Amino acid sequence: MDIGTIGAAQRYTAARPATEPENTTPGPDEAAKDAALDFAATLERGEALARAAMTGEADPHALVQALAQSELAVETVVTVRDKVVEAYQEILRMPV
Repeated sequence: MDIGTIGAAQRYTAARPATEPENTTPGPDEAAKDAALDFAATLERGEALARAAMTGEADPHALVQALAQSELAVETVVTVRDKVVEAYQEILRMPV
């Protein structure tokens, strides 16, 4: 083997970990945390636009859109909560 081939093999070995895919799939705890943070940000955005609309600084169309997004987010959270409570009640009814 010549020196150029050895150097190429060493560079390939050094670069290989950088080309391997990273495990970027969030776990359930991270997904729940991200969902909660996204929900809170949606509500904060709606509240901020509502305050700005009261002082005449915001576009009414943007306010309606933000309120619709907030309403959808709240309805989604309520639905998820209901499903969790329903699942918990089913677990309680299981015989031990």
